[in-house]
Amino acid sequence: MRRLPRALLLPLPLALLVAAGAPEAPVSAPRSLVWGPGLQAGVVLPVRYFYLQAVTSEGQNLTRSPPGQTLFKVVIKSLSPKELVRIHIPKPLDRNDGTFLMRYRMYETVNEGLKIEVLYGDEHVAQSPYILKGPVYHEYCECPEEDPQAWQKTLSCPTKEPQIAKDFASFPSINLQQMLNEVPKRFGDERGAIVHYTILNNHIYRRSLGKYTDFKMFSDEILLSLARKVLLPDLEFYVNLGDWPLEHRKVNETPGPLPIISWCGSLDSRDVILPTYDITHSTLEAMRGPSWINKTEKAFFRGRDSREERLQLVQLAKENPQLLDAGITGYFFFQEKEKELGKAKLIGFFDFFKYKYQVNVDGTVAAYRYPYLMLGDSLVLKQDSPYYEHFYLALKPWKHYVPIKRNLSDLLEKVKWAKENDGEAKKIAKEGQLTARELLQPHRLYCYYYRVLQKYAERQSSKPEIRDGMELVPQPKDNESICQCHRKRPLREEL
Repeated sequence: MRRLPRALLLPLPLALLVAAGAPEAPVSAPRSLVWGPGLQAGVVLPVRYFYLQAVTSEGQNLTRSPPGQTLFKVVIKSLSPKELVRIHIPKPLDRNDGTFLMRYRMYETVNEGLKIEVLYGDEHVAQSPYILKGPVYHEYCECPEEDPQAWQKTLSCPTKEPQIAKDFASFPSINLQQMLNEVPKRFGDERGAIVHYTILNNHIYRRSLGKYTDFKMFSDEILLSLARKVLLPDLEFYVNLGDWPLEHRKVNETPGPLPIISWCGSLDSRDVILPTYDITHSTLEAMRGPSWINKTEKAFFRGRDSREERLQLVQLAKENPQLLDAGITGYFFFQEKEKELGKAKLIGFFDFFKYKYQVNVDGTVAAYRYPYLMLGDSLVLKQDSPYYEHFYLALKPWKHYVPIKRNLSDLLEKVKWAKENDGEAKKIAKEGQLTARELLQPHRLYCYYYRVLQKYAERQSSKPEIRDGMELVPQPKDNESICQCHRKRPLREEL
């Protein structure tokens, strides 16, 4: 039995480059493989998606793009001729490794269901056509699944998330009254970036603490989107919208640490980590460059001057141009260094992957480019760091990336190693990409968000309330769409 390739979150809308290579054998439509969450009616996402692996008539998976212009296409129609539905279907996205990403966005709900035809020319691919029995909801339908376990099963949510278990190990119980007393005083001053949320009866309420809370639009959006898909537990919590994790109390201290929710964690903090707004906002697109053999054999970096090691990186590049191409694109923290080190031109992120090796150096905290570097097809050289995002625990040095010391003292040595061990470097790059693809799929991010809220609610010691100064965060309204929800029983009574 052929092994299915792992799935992929492909961020950032970027142009495609087609890697040169010898033509592959002709595609067999019936032997090719189609799979993914977009073939399930119950997996509601802003953009639904599934995957296709091109296979030859001999049963071999293609590892490059099929020769010539792609003949794959997708046709989606309502099962009922009485139901008119707008569906945007972009062209299949060629991932240049024999697989394709198929995407579609629904603008109305269909009650009867959908018929999805996947074609190669005029021939059906794999088990096409695929029938999605209705109702099939679009993104802005407020039709949450009442049974969270059923919802998680439909999305194939992981049974364990190591980072969530680690984060909540510090909080066997959560004292809400302590949170209410301490968070505004400790973190909600004029320079604060804290938002206080209450979820009650699947409605979202919030108030801002501090003036740096504009990014609440991102936390609002993911919470509202989640509430449209599944019935959320009642809970009350604080989200840190700033870069730095906040809670540095140790577990054995009195008073103990508070479970602040943040996008970035650190070895000396106790914040509970969620996927960053950046990853959550990523779209399903392509992140790759020329084929491995055609990439430039240098390490590459472009970025702002948000950490001193980035300046050291540029100096190393000046002294070792045959190994490293590094530049600062904007000076803010070390403006006096611009004359000495120079300012590099901005370059499209897609062009990073013309280089075999990508250097990941922290910014003010964890470099939020890291997931995108991992999703690319170059080898990542990752600086040792006390900071982390929600998925770092799943990535291992020398398996998914090559580690470099915090002070960059072994960077040139690691670049030389990669050049001298090209096969092993390519293997690590591919394994890292495949693992990141699996971890960062959009539906996996929804699973992660829900699991954090669920664990938090289970530990909360008292009933959440709508506090003074809180306002309802309204669901966006799609006036052109009418959603009839098909639930077994009504939602809990409104307030």
